[in-house]
Amino acid sequence: MLHKEAPRSQFGDWPKRIAGYNKKLMYIMHEQGLVQLVPLEVIVDASNRSLRSFSLGEVAEILGVSGSYLRQLSLDGLGPTPALGTARRRSYTLRQINELRDYLASARPKDALKFCPHRREGEKLQIIAIPDGPGATTTSLYLTEGLALKGFRVLAVDLDRTASLSKMFGYFTSHMPGANASMYGALRFDDGLSMSLVIEKTYFHGVHVVLGSADLAIFQQECTQRHYSGNLSYADVGIRMVRALKEVEEDYDVVIIRCGADSFLTAGALEAATGVLATTRAQFAPTWTSINELSYLVALSEEAGSPVSWDFFKVLVTMYNPRDVLEQSVFVQLRQILGDDLLTTTVLKSDALRQAGNIRRSLYELSAGEVGRSAYEQAMETLTSANEEVMDLICKVWGRPPIYASQASRTAFD
Repeated sequence: MLHKEAPRSQFGDWPKRIAGYNKKLMYIMHEQGLVQLVPLEVIVDASNRSLRSFSLGEVAEILGVSGSYLRQLSLDGLGPTPALGTARRRSYTLRQINELRDYLASARPKDALKFCPHRREGEKLQIIAIPDGPGATTTSLYLTEGLALKGFRVLAVDLDRTASLSKMFGYFTSHMPGANASMYGALRFDDGLSMSLVIEKTYFHGVHVVLGSADLAIFQQECTQRHYSGNLSYADVGIRMVRALKEVEEDYDVVIIRCGADSFLTAGALEAATGVLATTRAQFAPTWTSINELSYLVALSEEAGSPVSWDFFKVLVTMYNPRDVLEQSVFVQLRQILGDDLLTTTVLKSDALRQAGNIRRSLYELSAGEVGRSAYEQAMETLTSANEEVMDLICKVWGRPPIYASQASRTAFD
């Protein structure tokens, strides 16, 4: 069941709330400047993409069980057979981890939801839009992969014409086919394709992707022409987006939409979304920019007679330096302004994330030694905390108890 078929959300008056944030941030921005950074374009060879295996200790942490329990399963011949490395250290592929999930869900039915958190009957597809902003690509990537590691079936939709998220999955920009390669193929006004035909597989088991490409600019242009001729409203794109996703909703639990700079596509994503995760830095300039643009697009949908109906709206501070006194001060003020709509977790500024991003790789593809063990572990900890906070929001919408960020979920089986 898609959320547009359900009653309107009772969680809050989102347009009014976001407009209020915009007003408060605009007041602060009155005396401050605005700086925009242009991301570096790096093209990576997609032919060599693969995901490394995970050590027994990593698998135990991912599944929330003890290492000794997994080791005993292996010795008893239960579940998938791990590879044995130096000193008979066991390792599992992500596919094997998911096979372990199926086994554990069957062997421990009381904990089935924890091991296999797929949507149950009556639980609507979660569509999380991540508007363009600082760290939007990084957040989209690691939230997508983090959800998949926890057993969710995830579709990542790249609405950025520069294909920033697609590159992180190893797709050449220069190798992108012509029209219909991106979401444009499913949304176009003439000869549109089935949604299933624009979805690609990735090296990350449990994750599929709709590629971004320059074709999205064509859709923006077509929408603009139709809008000014009176044949299209901003809400209409959202209707098309919902219709396209409905075709494949049975195959996924969560859809992550990485929005780009095109207004109609972003408005459509916001209209289709069940939740929004806006990214920013602990600086007023990017925060105000993000909230201002979001407020504008939400207002357009409301004027078109189709106000957004989200189950949650959250702001995530990325690239945060807790040792920077100015950033500390701004973060405190953002908490005062945004209240509970600011995630408790921040994603720390990380040299490991920077190095991985520079070569368009996920940290899950790299070993700790390639970026420095301390930096790797710190980055993983901060990413996991942010992901788990979002996962608990999803659980709340589905009527499930929080199981990821809570200490109870970390209890190991002996």
